[in-house]
Amino acid sequence: MFGLDTTVLAFIVLAGFSAGAVAYALLFNNIAEEKTTERRLDTIKKAETDRSVVKANRDRVAEAAKRRKTVQDSLKELDAKQLVTDRNIRKPALRTQLKQAGLRVTVERFYVYSVICGIALTAIAFVLGAPLLILPGAFIAGALGLPRWLVSFLLARRVKAFLAEFPNALDVIVRAVKSGLPLNDGIRLIASESPEPVRSEFRRIVESQQLGMSIPDATMRMPETMPCPEAGFFGIVIQIQSQAGGNLSEALGNLSRVLRDRKKMKAKVQALSMEAKASAAIIGALPFLVGFLVYLSSPNYIKPLFTTSTGHLILGVSGIWMSIGIFTMRKMMNFEV
Repeated sequence: MFGLDTTVLAFIVLAGFSAGAVAYALLFNNIAEEKTTERRLDTIKKAETDRSVVKANRDRVAEAAKRRKTVQDSLKELDAKQLVTDRNIRKPALRTQLKQAGLRVTVERFYVYSVICGIALTAIAFVLGAPLLILPGAFIAGALGLPRWLVSFLLARRVKAFLAEFPNALDVIVRAVKSGLPLNDGIRLIASESPEPVRSEFRRIVESQQLGMSIPDATMRMPETMPCPEAGFFGIVIQIQSQAGGNLSEALGNLSRVLRDRKKMKAKVQALSMEAKASAAIIGALPFLVGFLVYLSSPNYIKPLFTTSTGHLILGVSGIWMSIGIFTMRKMMNFEV
């Protein structure tokens, strides 16, 4: 009985192994094909991943090149506009000069005031006993020289006041942008709260925007009424940011820091040139002081300079040479930063 059970059990085991072998033989090809298919799928997935990475890198490079080209085109366009603006700044019309100086005077009224100034200076020279040949020169100096010098003086003082407050205005705009306010609100805040002349310049930007002009175009027109490089820098920063994008608060913060550094450099240059300016002032004043002292001590000795034609010629030539020396020293002492 035991021998029979062992035989049956062995038969069952052999039958199971045989069935398993037959099943493996039948399914081997399917398993091999599935493994091959899986390897192919893995290869395809890796290839697609590599292709996606290459495409992403290619797109990133193309986007960077496109953005670089956009910035270059913007810079070329801004350079062309800046050349026109610089040409207008170097040789502005009289109406523009009056506007830059902050004078609300028409050109016609300015000419009237110039004629009145020339007549007044001529009358003063006549009362003081100046020769008749000097009177036309006094009229020309009073009608053409003195009013325009006054406009230049007021313009320089206005630009100086603008540069003293402009970095603070930029800092206010940076804080406004960082706090979530749009650029328009920051500019309006400066146009209503800042001291003159910064308030007037930003008010012109707001008015131009209300007339339909974009903020970048309005800021690019600021050098027309405020002839200084800093105003041009502001317009260029806004123009580039509007076309190429980027962090506006960071760009304006960098501009504010650059303007403060320029101001410090100008102050340092002015401090270093004060000795030369003092020397030039002393040298320029010496002829007048010496002539006055000689007149006090020996009036008859120096009178021929003022009473004879030879003396007038000597005074004229001396004045020309002295003016050349003063202008030369002025050119040597003034540095553009």
